[in-house]
Parts: sequence; structure tokens; C-alpha cells
Amino acid sequence: MYSFIQGNAGSWPVHTLCAVLQVSRSAYYGWLSGSRGVNKREEEAERLVLETFWEHRRRYGVRRLVAELREKGVEIGACKVRLVLRKHGLKAIQPRSFVPRTTDSRHPYPISPNLLLESPFPTSPNQVWVGDITYIPLAGGGFLYLAVWMDLYSRRIVGWRLDRHMQEELVVAALRQALGTRTVAQGVIMHSDRGGQYAGKSFRRLLDRRRVRQSMSRAGNAYDNAFMESCFSRFKAELLEGGAFENREDAQSEIFEYIEMYYNTRRRHSALAYQSPMNYEKNHYIYNR
Repeated sequence: MYSFIQGNAGSWPVHTLCAVLQVSRSAYYGWLSGSRGVNKREEEAERLVLETFWEHRRRYGVRRLVAELREKGVEIGACKVRLVLRKHGLKAIQPRSFVPRTTDSRHPYPISPNLLLESPFPTSPNQVWVGDITYIPLAGGGFLYLAVWMDLYSRRIVGWRLDRHMQEELVVAALRQALGTRTVAQGVIMHSDRGGQYAGKSFRRLLDRRRVRQSMSRAGNAYDNAFMESCFSRFKAELLEGGAFENREDAQSEIFEYIEMYYNTRRRHSALAYQSPMNYEKNHYIYNR
């Protein structure tokens, strides 16, 4: 009845409609005030969903948006978030499906065994690091090469290097950066594919000096290093969106901002209970004092 009165209030006086329907005007106005309050809450929730969606540059889907909003104190469900996105025709960036690629291991160096096959999944930071190299396209043609080391426990990128070549020094420089910022004990596993960069003398000397164990994927099995493949797939989808960088300086700046100011510190990972890598590590140390 209240809805009927509201819908016809422009054609008939409210007191007349209330009298005909035998409804008190005070009750109707009380309902109307509450209805407006609900509408305002709905509008505020919609505004926050849209604001958070664009704050993360279309990188967050429904589940990450829900986690982000709830941490901000906004009680909202997945259905509501999904409805808002659908209403505005918004979709989060999606990486391409994982396509295995094999590594050219035609080099004269010995191959290390895959230690991950018999090792349990890490239970704390600095037990297993995984590394890989990916191509970074440039607008004028050509590529840069990005070497990354990631802590498998927290998915945190602990070291990276961008350069115009993909020689052994590229992965050595990325690993030196990581070792310079993390405290690692003897026996840490460093896992990669079977590429010559990871089998060279300089790289292995660095591993030997730090007394860490080397692990390599099986021949032709890209799934053995699927964590890095997945990381690069998401990285390119969210940062490049199918495009290319103008030049090396542009790429260096954008990649630095993405890794150091967003991926490690803010981006929520489904595998980490929708926490960022840094927050996941922080909570581990808090709960395991």
C-alpha cells in the first residue's frame, strides 16, 4: 500500500490516498523515510564498488572487490558487487589461458634435478624461490627481457631485472638483488626451467657461495614452473593489457611501480586468502613468533 501511495502521490494528495486506504499518514511517512535511507545505502555501496574497481585499474574481479571492501569496513556480498559491475558493463581484466612453452635447453651444462617433486609446499618465506624470464614488447618493435625471482610461499617478487638481453647476467643480477634484501638460510631451493641462463657457471657459482640448492623443471614440462608462468600471464594482462611500452625507460618505471608499489604491497591473491604478499608474510611472522 505504501508503494501505491508513493506511486500516485503526484496525482492525488497524500492525505486523500491514506484516508481511502485507511493508512495513517505518520506510518506512511515513516516508511518513506526508511525507504529513502535504504536507497541512500544502496547508492553509497554502488559508489564504493565503482570507486574500488577503478582504483585497482580493472584488475579486481568480484571476490577481490568483496575482500577489499570488507577490509575497509563495508559489509557487502558477492551478489551485490556482481550486480553493480553488470549494471555498468564492467569486467575485470582477465589473463590469457596458460599455454605451456618449452625452454631451449640445448646447452653443454649439466641439468639439476627437480627438487620440488618430492618437497612439500613451503610453510614459510625463503624456503623456495622460483625464477623465470619473460619478453616485454616495445611499441617500436623489439623486446626487453624481464627476469624475476618469486618467493613461492608468499608469491612475493623478491628480485627482478629488466634489460635488452636475456643472457646469464640477467638472472644473476635479479638474484643478487633478491639476496641483498632477504635473509636466506642454507638449503633454500632455487627453482627455474632448464634454460642456459640458469645452468651457466656464473649463476651456479653464486648459488654455491650462498649454499642454496638448485632445482630445474623436467624436460619439456612447463607445468613444473607453472607458478611463474601464471605470474607472468597475470602481470602482462594487468600491466600491458595487450599493448607495449614506448621505450626502456617507460617500461622500467611502469614495472617498478607495478611490482614494488602494487603487486607486492596491495594486490590480493586468491591463493593467499585474498591478502597481498607482504601482508601474508607479515601475518606469518606475527602468528609464528
